[in-house]
Amino acid sequence: MATFKACVRRQRNDGLYTVFIRITHKRETKYIDTGKAVDKSKLRKGEIKSPEILSYCANQIKGYNDLLNTVDISNWNISEIISYLQNIDKDISFSQYARKYTFEMATVRKMERNSKNYKWAYQSLEKFANSENIMFSRLTSKFIQDWINSLANTNRAKEMYPICIRMIFNAALEEFNDYDHNIIRIKTNPFRKIEIPKADTPTKRALEIPVLQAFFNGSMPMTKYLSSRTAISRDVAEMVFCLAGMNTADLYELKKENLKGDLLCYHRQKTQKHRSDGAYLEIKIPLRIQHLFEKYKSDNEYLLNFNYRYQDSNTFNTNVNGGLKVYCKANNLPPICIYNFRHSWATIAQNNCHASTEEVGFALNHSSAHRVTEGYIKKDYSPISVLNEKVITCVFGDGLQK
Repeated sequence: MATFKACVRRQRNDGLYTVFIRITHKRETKYIDTGKAVDKSKLRKGEIKSPEILSYCANQIKGYNDLLNTVDISNWNISEIISYLQNIDKDISFSQYARKYTFEMATVRKMERNSKNYKWAYQSLEKFANSENIMFSRLTSKFIQDWINSLANTNRAKEMYPICIRMIFNAALEEFNDYDHNIIRIKTNPFRKIEIPKADTPTKRALEIPVLQAFFNGSMPMTKYLSSRTAISRDVAEMVFCLAGMNTADLYELKKENLKGDLLCYHRQKTQKHRSDGAYLEIKIPLRIQHLFEKYKSDNEYLLNFNYRYQDSNTFNTNVNGGLKVYCKANNLPPICIYNFRHSWATIAQNNCHASTEEVGFALNHSSAHRVTEGYIKKDYSPISVLNEKVITCVFGDGLQK
């Protein structure tokens, strides 16, 4: 059992004595500074005689004993006891923890793309709070609900941001609260009373086949650059479409080792860390875009040289969409972003090539609803390439498939 006593130690340069609470536990002794001081007249034989100071220290000691009576300290050392006493009622910065959590997500857990959503989420919360240092004690159910209500006019953020904040909050509960020893530093949990709204169902973004044909038959706007952003964007759009809606992040991150003959064998960047199969996929490079792989061939470990021009896959995606905006305007086309081609491929595969929803999901590398069954089966990825050729023929071949 820890014991406490008010005491002074050495005289300071100003002649006063700092008042400490001495704690003894398992034959070890340490001191907690009370922030109080007395002069020599309040001491007798080295002992404090001031009624005010003694009363203050007695209250502090009572508080310490009350705290220690709620936990089992039999296996604690004296440093653990002092840390517990000094920090148990100290408020913690949610903002600082959120920054640490997001940084570690990007660097340690290698989830840089996902970490951006978490960053945007806590920045949204801070903007609502008008503070860059939100404390955990401020995160009440009413505060969180009011913040969620402020996101009501967003399509996706009203669901995604609260989910991210809840993930950060729950991680903090695990780190700071020790329920086995009744050490509760974060005393609120607002999400127990919060119902997070669902994101709006996204508008279907598939393009009609005539629009796709007009896009791929469009003319390149005049530019003084040999390899303009617009030209790259148009080529990337064709590569994405002709590779069964491959994501730009996956295209950017392809390494030479991912090419096995004429097969691209890769893991989908977005979901590989969340799936037991690593979101693995194989697809044959269609003849139509083989010249583009030659055109953008890299001389380093990357398969394509987009990393020369763009810092990362997010920058690559942003610039591709910027180039598409210029290209579409020059060809009197409706606004088109790179993700339209993934949606378009899926829609044509099902509606024009009569593929099942399950076959389309397999080609798009979506997770399967039959996870247990898949554990028994060695996957054959060749049907993806077969279906992909049908879609390409449907758009670029002679006439449309019915």
